[in-house]
Amino acid sequence: MKKIAFYGKGGIGKSTTVSNLSAALAAMGLTVLQIGCDPKADSTRNLTGGANIPTVLDLLRKRGDVALDDLVTAGSGGVLCVESGGPVPGVGCAGRGIITAFEKLEELHVFDVYRPDVVMYDVLGDVVCGGFAMPIRGGYADEVCIVTSGEMMSLYAASNIAQAVKSFGVRGYATLKGLILNAKNIENEDELVQAAADEMEAPILYRLPRDSVVQQAEALGKTVSEAFPESVMAAKYRELAGLLMEEGGTDD
Repeated sequence: MKKIAFYGKGGIGKSTTVSNLSAALAAMGLTVLQIGCDPKADSTRNLTGGANIPTVLDLLRKRGDVALDDLVTAGSGGVLCVESGGPVPGVGCAGRGIITAFEKLEELHVFDVYRPDVVMYDVLGDVVCGGFAMPIRGGYADEVCIVTSGEMMSLYAASNIAQAVKSFGVRGYATLKGLILNAKNIENEDELVQAAADEMEAPILYRLPRDSVVQQAEALGKTVSEAFPESVMAAKYRELAGLLMEEGGTDD
């Protein structure tokens, strides 16, 4: 079982990237479990026809006692979808909510029951503390990928995340696999990201170009491979998915 956590600044396109990678991996015949770790609970929308699925925290609040089938929704391509959810707005800690969701999934033996080949954690990355660091320090993920663009705040967040991952790495937790450049087509973007990657001592695993088919697919509540399977972007996601399943990645 390969377990990868994806971090990145809010709005960078991380959830879009993760859901498209999950779809690509499922199309390769793998059993994929995607766990959204963001209070917005929108990580898996492209896999569920644009619909929000019940979150772990919402179900725990409403029912108290839940079964694993209540928490896991089969999405397009057979991707298993889970959303941790968050506290009632203005009340409680979002990070603590993630911890509660993870503990419940573990209590119900989600990995033993579904036996996924790949687990994809989609984690809000503006802060790396408390529950948001759970996939790194809790022994859940083996590797961390950071989604970034060449925008200053995106690179700033990526640097903070990389530092956190490396500090946890010395304790035997998840290691930093590298950066995924989700291009925004800003001036000198490739050079800016490469310079930042050098400072982080992390490779750029792949460059995803900016393409309008991504937004068109999202408007349909679908992944690119489902809505536009013959598109260049669908091929890009398939290629990146293949690289993630290998020991190392390459620049594109």
